Parts: sequence; structure tokens; C-alpha cells
Amino acid sequence: MSPTLATAGRVLAQLRGDHRTVALILLLPCLLIGLIAWMFDDQPQVLDQFGPMLVGLFPLIVMFLVTSVATLRERQSGTLERLMTTPIRRGDLVAGYALAFATLALVQALVVVGFAVLVGMDVEGPLGLVVVVALLDAILGCTLGLAASALARSEFQAVQMMPAVLFPQLITCGLLMPRDQMPQVLEWLSRAFPLTYAIEAMTSLAAGAEWAGIRGAVGVIGLFIVGAALLGVLTLRRRTP
Repeated sequence: MSPTLATAGRVLAQLRGDHRTVALILLLPCLLIGLIAWMFDDQPQVLDQFGPMLVGLFPLIVMFLVTSVATLRERQSGTLERLMTTPIRRGDLVAGYALAFATLALVQALVVVGFAVLVGMDVEGPLGLVVVVALLDAILGCTLGLAASALARSEFQAVQMMPAVLFPQLITCGLLMPRDQMPQVLEWLSRAFPLTYAIEAMTSLAAGAEWAGIRGAVGVIGLFIVGAALLGVLTLRRRTP
């Protein structure tokens, strides 16, 4: 078995035994979307408008948190130090972690999108593309979490990285205010953040866009995923000082 697949299998085996983490990944986004659907039960257009954006947003946030903490825990426990005394390369380790969390991200995307549709979300565009974008957003959260974990020295610091990395993106991505109504500097800044393109793709799908209308945004998300994964490889250390 290749080092990448062996690493992915080990991480998945650990996560299967961590029921709280599995619940966080699969149930928390559904709970939040369910609460919003309940709050606006008499205004179904609210869920139709914001539901696709939340379907892309919540998995990104959850997977960022889970990945950054899990990777840091591996480093603190000495697991990474032991693995890196073997011929395994840093790229194999990062690819294994990414593959394991991407597998969870796929399950999460299917569960969250299915639940959102069940509670009343109606999407004008193809539902399959909503799943694809939600999956890419979750994988983006994984790779950003891998990269961010290199800067943290404790699990508490890993949690602190979430607002530092994600909150500026939340403010400028277009979720709170249309980007074309923002001050020009903030609108320019939003173009440098991956969450902007995730929200753009989901908004377009909610309005009825097909693949041609979102492929640019999806391509940018893919580039950010690759860039964050490369950053994770370059910053991977054996253990946290």
C-alpha cells in the first residue's frame, strides 16, 4: 500500500472511533441549517436564497476546525515525528491527510445538501453542482486547516486560527452585503479570498446557473485548494515546539 493511502486509512480509522468529531462534521451543519429553516418557516424564499450559501459555508468552517486540531494533535503526540523518521515524504503525509478528510468531506456534502433539500431548500440550478461546490468548499477548509495548523502550538491556538483566517473572508465574501456595494478597497480585498468564489458559485446556482456560469469560480477554488495543500507540505514540521 502506498504511504498516502496508508496515512489516509490510519486517519480515517482514528476518526471512526471519535464519535464527537464525526457528529461535529455531519450533524452540526445540518442542525444549523435546520434552525434557519425553522426560523423562516413562513418565508421559504429566505432558505432558497441563503440556503445554498450556507451549504457551502458551514462545511468549510467545520472541516477547517477539525483538520487543524486533528493535525496539531498528531504533531503533539509525536506521531508525525515517528513517521518522518521513515522514508515517507512530507508530500505523502499531507496527501494522506487531505485524502482522508476529503473522504469525510464527500460524505458531509451529501448529507448536508440532502438535509437542506429535505427541509425545503429549492435550488434553480443543478443540485449535483451544489454537491460538487459544497465538496470543494469542505476540501478547501481541510487544506486551509492543514496549512494553518503549522502556525499553532496548541489546540487552543488552532481554534484561535479560525477567526483569524475565516472571519475576514466572512465579512467580505458577499454574504452580509453585495460586494459591488462595498467600499472599493474591500471589494478588491474580497477577490483575494477563496470564500468569495465559493459564495459566488453557490449564489449563481441558487439563481439557476449551469456549469458554464460557475466554472470560473470553481477553477479559482481549485487553485486555492492546491495552493493551501502546497503550503501545508512546505510548513509541515515533525512536532510542535
